Amino acid sequence: MACRTARVKGDLVRVVRAPGGELGFDDTGRRPGRGAYLCRDGSCWATALRRGALQRALGVPLPPDLRAALEAGPETANMILTMDTRTTTTTGEGDRRGEE
Repeated sequence: MACRTARVKGDLVRVVRAPGGELGFDDTGRRPGRGAYLCRDGSCWATALRRGALQRALGVPLPPDLRAALEAGPETANMILTMDTRTTTTTGEGDRRGEE
């Protein structure tokens, strides 16, 4: 998004605004909603935040917790995505956060 480098979809991190308005990372690339893709380069994330590109692409302001995760960089997102996957596998129900 911010660096405008062409990459394979699997090399990107998707940030999604779900139909209910929730914002978060989408490790599958299949969650319904409006999405924006970032490469796994921290400078790309910083540029996207500085320019407001994510807010424009998603059509809403970023909540403080998502902004903090994005400011922390791709390593933090990988940790969050791993936790989301474990939650989904464990519960087998609801959305990526285990809600019904």
